[in-house]
Amino acid sequence: MNFTHEHQSLYDTTKKFVETELNPNVKEWEEAGIWPAREVLKKMGDLGLLGIAKPESVGGLGLDYSYQVAFAEALGHCSCGGLPMAIGVQTDMATPALARFGSDYLKENFLKPAVAGDMVAAIAVSEAGAGSDVAGIKTVARKVGDEYVITGSKMWITNGTQADWACMLVNTGDPSVNQHASKSLIVVPLNAKGVDRSQKLDKLGQRSSDTAMIFLDEVRVPARNLIGEEGRGFVYQMQQFQEERLFLSASIIAAMERVIDDTATYTRQRKAFGGSLLDNQVISFRLAELTTEVEALRALTYRATAEHIAGRDATMLASMAKLKSGRLAREVTDSCLQYWGGQGYMWESSVAQFYRDLRLHSIGGGADEIMLRILAKGLGYGGKRKAS
Repeated sequence: MNFTHEHQSLYDTTKKFVETELNPNVKEWEEAGIWPAREVLKKMGDLGLLGIAKPESVGGLGLDYSYQVAFAEALGHCSCGGLPMAIGVQTDMATPALARFGSDYLKENFLKPAVAGDMVAAIAVSEAGAGSDVAGIKTVARKVGDEYVITGSKMWITNGTQADWACMLVNTGDPSVNQHASKSLIVVPLNAKGVDRSQKLDKLGQRSSDTAMIFLDEVRVPARNLIGEEGRGFVYQMQQFQEERLFLSASIIAAMERVIDDTATYTRQRKAFGGSLLDNQVISFRLAELTTEVEALRALTYRATAEHIAGRDATMLASMAKLKSGRLAREVTDSCLQYWGGQGYMWESSVAQFYRDLRLHSIGGGADEIMLRILAKGLGYGGKRKAS
């Protein structure tokens, strides 16, 4: 991936938006446990930031995914982790399959408004009993005439209390016959009769990003809301995951760099035993090591992005980047919090903020263990255990 002047311009525009429109409000939105999604997304839509890699026909910029990665990196300058995640749902998690496989009707009525910031989107895959095991979802959509009738529930849905619609994975066939070919993606309006999303979830971190449990009781959705072909939803979602994982990897690079920089500043100012804490090699060497690891993650993410935009299968590299980013975020925040001592354990410290927020990255979008399973299988290391 070649970071050009055009990439830098987009990066700078996004970073400026973060610094002027998001960061001044983070404290308020974190305390409220919700962000004004419509207001923020509309401003971003007006700047052209919600459809960077989407077709011009739906109001997007029509650029390749490397520009989306530049956008994700710039979002990482946000002083919390919840807002980049919530915005990423709109740009990289709920909309890629719709852009790739959606009908003209769906693009006009759901994708185009999402790109403009006139509608808030959500991705609804996980369930209480099926998080990383996507094939294990239980929500059912029965075809009745020219409608689907949906019953079930979805868990941990980001933007769930505010979204206008969700890209939802459901069973349209019998999963006992074929777990994968039974799945479909359907655009579900969340104001439809039978939808209950009143239960906002109380999370450890990412508190400014509202997350809901959604119940669906005989929810009727027009059959034309099907994305692509019936029975192809699992495949579409696996493809959609690649952009989600690249976004997640890129979006926390700057956050980790900030944690390291803030830690260097704090330990330089903090005096103990006749000198600054940073004068101790155990700290200065560790921060240098962590900085090197973050830079290596950036290179891995860029390489995965280059494969993706070249049209090659980036599953392995995207999974490596996702695994590395989640684990490194835990390593960076834990190591740095230790050097802050008691001050790092205070709720309002920047290192504590990211310690809480970035922990999700080893879970959401495919847990570390799922990434390892994908990698082991792709590398030929896996295999079913033989019966003894």
